[in-house]
Amino acid sequence: MQRSDRIDRMELMRTFVRIVEAGSLTAAATQLNTTQATVSRRLQTLESLLGVRLILRTTHAMKLTDDGERCYQHAGRVIDSWLALEDEMGHAEDEPVGVLRVRAPHAFGQEQLLEPLTRFLTRYPRLSVEWMLNDRSADFMSDNIDCAIRVGAEIDPATVSVLLAEVPRCIVASPELLSRFDPVQRPEELSALPWVALNTFYRQHIELFNGEFSQPLRVPISPRLSTDSLYVARKSALTGLGAAVVSSWTVEEDIRAGRLVALLPDWQPAALPVHLVYPWSRYYPARLRRFLEMMREVMPAIAGMRLPVKHK
Repeated sequence: MQRSDRIDRMELMRTFVRIVEAGSLTAAATQLNTTQATVSRRLQTLESLLGVRLILRTTHAMKLTDDGERCYQHAGRVIDSWLALEDEMGHAEDEPVGVLRVRAPHAFGQEQLLEPLTRFLTRYPRLSVEWMLNDRSADFMSDNIDCAIRVGAEIDPATVSVLLAEVPRCIVASPELLSRFDPVQRPEELSALPWVALNTFYRQHIELFNGEFSQPLRVPISPRLSTDSLYVARKSALTGLGAAVVSSWTVEEDIRAGRLVALLPDWQPAALPVHLVYPWSRYYPARLRRFLEMMREVMPAIAGMRLPVKHK
């Protein structure tokens, strides 16, 4: 057997695709849990087998050649076909196997989604999940993730975005804070309060909706604290630092116990859509398909969620 016959061509193609999508040999090595030298050697071997240069490298940049671009497209199709064959031939029941890499928001990922995720893993013992909590937008190539749960994010046309549910929100403040100001009876009076801004969704103003009006009312606010953490916003509201707009599920118990007051129930912020987002592909492995099915089933039933409301 010739040495070239023993080369794992699939591994070479996977490494090349990862280099392209990660943007560098160093990042590819990190994602593949190997060394940069190994990644470089695999790239050189693939170039030698094909007899062409695939990537032009300088000290600070990396660029695909025309042959490299064609190889990237072909390699992607070959890898997808191989994954499909593995699913079809090795797992007749379409049982998910391998590792699914998911990014979820901190609040959801630590609270409501853990129980259904545990049931999902119990149901499919050959599957593992990397559960990464991060509220930033997902970069599927550089972050090496399969899908992301996004709350209130803009839909990226370059991805598949499946609407799962929506999260009602409310305006809250502590009784101690409200005792220092005149009673809030109209939306415009909210501007007199100090605020905690959840800057993922609002910064210098909030928009409130009333069923009797077609257009939202924009209310300017003056934040004392700005944060990207839902938990920090809730806890800051509890201390009396400022009013806040938060997901209703996080403060239901606080409102019942009298620790927070829900303001202006007739004027509320729009509910936030919850999407499962993943990159376009010619083939989706069983682990992603089964996870999507599970999320579609359980998400609207999770405490604090509801089915999306169809707007006219």
